[in-house]
Formats: sequence, structure tokens, C-alpha cells
Amino acid sequence: MTVSQSDKAVRFRALHEAPGAFVIPNPWDGGSARILTALGFQALATSSGASAGILGRRDGKVTREEALAHARAIVEATDLPVSADLEKCFADAPAQAAESIRLAAAVGLVGGSIEDATGDKQKPLFDLATATERVAAAVAAARAVGFPFTLTARTESFLRGNPELDDVIRRLQAFEKAGADVLMAPGLPDLAAVRAVCAAVKKPVNFMVGIKGKSFTMAELTAAGVKRVSLATSLYRTAMSGLIEAAREVKDRGTFGYVDRGVSSAELAGFMED
Repeated sequence: MTVSQSDKAVRFRALHEAPGAFVIPNPWDGGSARILTALGFQALATSSGASAGILGRRDGKVTREEALAHARAIVEATDLPVSADLEKCFADAPAQAAESIRLAAAVGLVGGSIEDATGDKQKPLFDLATATERVAAAVAAARAVGFPFTLTARTESFLRGNPELDDVIRRLQAFEKAGADVLMAPGLPDLAAVRAVCAAVKKPVNFMVGIKGKSFTMAELTAAGVKRVSLATSLYRTAMSGLIEAAREVKDRGTFGYVDRGVSSAELAGFMED
């Protein structure tokens, strides 16, 4: 039975209000979305890096139209709520960033993110005032779509040369005050930093798994106060690791052992729609 977008949005919001933490994995296409749905996850999210990868590009090199088309394909493959990694909302100006939220809702998404990275290596982060203005505009757009669209505001500080925990907390607190529903700071270095962030804000915190040496167990993250755990490009990279390993075996050794190691066509078909 098809689930309405409004019902998905309500379900997604409820996950953030329920006790404990939940995982929101990141498929990279309709097939991976179906597999994750069948495995019993409760919500899905797109990944900008995976979205770029399937187009043969680097992260950050996908247009708004391409990202939304990618998101729509995932939305249409599942009845689960889907949120989107919208990077900086594909714009600098607050009004144009807000338009990306409106368009995200129009393709069936029930959540999306806005970040404070500029894309400019000379000035990698928006100043706090500008970043907060952009979040406020995105919040206003999210509130206007007619259902509870969950807006995530993220600071890229630890990934963009500003690994100052106090500044990260100031930014997240400002984004919270501007109305963001979920807060996120990818690249937190340790559990002490995770605990500090979670203690400093009242809104749910999303922790991003996927950075070597900076990924912790669900038990540890839940105890630290995390509500939502996303997987970024890690599942996509794992799938591509299998591809590279198999292709190298064929090319370098002339053997096909990967055929026996992998899942069968019948097993994969069991996850897909007739």
C-alpha cells in the first residue's frame, strides 16, 4: 500500500521523538533503497558523495536538478521516509537555499539538510551570521510545505579546517535557535566531543558514521546522547570496494572466486519489485 508523503513525514518526525537512537542508512540508488527497506530500517537518507559517485563525479559536483532527480528515484523505490543530503542547498543566498527545500519537498522528500560550507577553498565556511540566516530561510521554507518537513542544519567545521569544538557548539546553538529540527557536526573527533555537542543543544543530534577512526558503536553513541546515526557514503564505498576487489581478481589473476563469495542473483531478486 502506498504511504502518503504526509504520513511518511509524521513517521519520520516520530523517530526523532522516540526513546533511544536510530540508524538512517544511505542508499545510492533504487535497488539499494529496496534492500535497506527489506532489511528493516525505518528511514533512509541520500548521500551527496554517493549521488556524485553514481554519476562518475566527485562530491560537490552535482547540480540541484541532478541531486533532486537522484532523490526522487530513491523516494519512488520505497515506502520509507527519505531525507536528503542537500549540501549547502546549492546556493549561497538564503532565498535560493530556501527554494531548494521547497523543491526537495516537491519530489517526495520529508527531510533535508543545509550546511555552512561555502565550496570556496579560500573561505570554506560561511560566517556565523550568514550561516544562521541561511538556516532560518530554510526553516521558513520547510514550515511552508504543508507537512512536518524535518530540517537538519549541519556545520562542516571539523571537515573544513575549523576543528574548534567551542565554535562548532556556537554554530549548532545558533542553528537550533533559528529553528532547525536536527543538528549535525560531521567529523567529531571522539566521544567526549559527541557528548559535549549533545549536552549543549536540546534538538536531536545526528552523528555521521563513515570516517575511519571516528566511528563508534550504537551503544556508545546512544549513551553520549545521539538520536540519529547516518552512514554517509560508507555503504556505497563498501559496495564499490567489492567491485574493485572482484575486478582486480579477474584482471590480475584470471580467476572468478568473487562469484562464489557474493550473494546470488536469486537473493538479490528477492529484494526487488516484480
